[in-house]
Amino acid sequence: MENKTICQSCGMPLDTEAVKGTEKNCLKSNEYCKYCYEDGAFKNPKMNLEDMKTNVKNKMKKLELYEYAIQKAVNILPALKRWKNN
Repeated sequence: MENKTICQSCGMPLDTEAVKGTEKNCLKSNEYCKYCYEDGAFKNPKMNLEDMKTNVKNKMKKLELYEYAIQKAVNILPALKRWKNN
């Protein structure tokens, strides 16, 4: 199975430079997407894991993705770098 790089906050695939967030030095982040991370900081620093689960579910439902895919995406969130130690 191919090992894909995903956002360590929301789990979104980081398969193109266009979706990567930015560091303070304006370089692209290899860990976070542009929806979660900009200029070296999280866009919503007060967000907790439960908020992120809700956010991911809602976004994926709008895309009309299968329920099993949504559940799989939500289930990986606690293992991501941003949430691992919380």
